[in-house]
Amino acid sequence: MSAPTKLGPTLKRGEKVFEYRGGRVVYEILGKEGDFIALTPGGRFSKDIEGLRPLARELVKGGYRVLLWDRPNCGKSDVQFYGQSESHMRAETLHALITGLDIGPCIIAGGSGGARDSMLTTMLYPEIVRKLVVWNIVGGVYGSFVLGSYYIIPSILAVRGAGMRGVIAVDEWQQRIAENPANRERFLSMDPDEFLKVMLRWLNAFVPKPGQTIPGVEDEMFDNIKVPTLIIRGGENDLDHPKRTSLEVHCLIKGSTLIDPPWPEDAWERAGEARAQGKVKRFNMFDTWVQAAPAILDFLAD
Repeated sequence: MSAPTKLGPTLKRGEKVFEYRGGRVVYEILGKEGDFIALTPGGRFSKDIEGLRPLARELVKGGYRVLLWDRPNCGKSDVQFYGQSESHMRAETLHALITGLDIGPCIIAGGSGGARDSMLTTMLYPEIVRKLVVWNIVGGVYGSFVLGSYYIIPSILAVRGAGMRGVIAVDEWQQRIAENPANRERFLSMDPDEFLKVMLRWLNAFVPKPGQTIPGVEDEMFDNIKVPTLIIRGGENDLDHPKRTSLEVHCLIKGSTLIDPPWPEDAWERAGEARAQGKVKRFNMFDTWVQAAPAILDFLAD
C-alpha cells in the first residue's frame, strides 16, 4: 500500500489506497466483523454512486463486512489501460486487492457492469471466491452496443483527432481528473498509438459474437464458476440488462439460483427516464438495489 501524492485524490475518512501495476486503487471497508463481501457497481461509476452504500450498509447489518472500491478509471482511483477488456483489467485488480488485503476467499457481488466484473473475477480466480451474487446483467445487441459507444468510442475519436490532449478533454475523463488530479499527467504520459490499440481491443469486447452471452467473455468460461451463485434476473423489458441474458447465464452456471427482481419490473426504465429528465437527485439508477438485501442475505445464510 502507498500514500497518495500531493496530486492524488483527497481521501475521506475510512478510505485507503492500494497500489497495483503502478496504479492506485481507492477502497474502504464497512463493518467490523463477519465474512467479506466485495461489492461492485456498474458502468464507470464510483463506489460513492448513490444507491450502492445503502445496500452495503444493509449487508453489514446482516453480519458481513463489505469492501467498496473504485475500480481503475472510476471515482478517485488512477486511470489504467491494459488487458483483454476493461472487465478483464478490473477482475485482475480485484484479485490483487482481495489477496493483498488477505480477505479471501470472500463473497463477490455486483450489478450491471459490476456483475460482469464479478463473474469474470470468479471465472479467472475461483480460489478467492466463496459465493457469487449478480444482478442487472448486461447482454444483447443493444446493451452491448450502448456500452461500446458510450465508454469507448469518445476516447477513440479524441485520440485519433488530437492525441492524448484530446483524450483529457473528454467529459468523462475530465471527471476522473477532477476527482484525482494525478490522472491528467497519467493520460498525457501515455503513448497515443498504444492507447488507441487498447481502446480498439476494448471496443471489440462489446461487439456481440456467437458463444458470448456476456460481452467479451466466452461461454465456456462459465464452467469455471463452481461456487453457489445467486442471479437476480433483469426486468421484463429492460434492454440494457435483458431478462433473456439472465436466463442464459442461469443455464451456463450449473446449480445457480435464479430469482425475480425484488424491485419493479420497469425500475431501470423509470430510472433512466428520471435521469434523462434531470431528476437524478430524486431517483438514481441504483436506488432500488437496497431492496435486494433480504434476498442476498437469505442466500448467503444457506
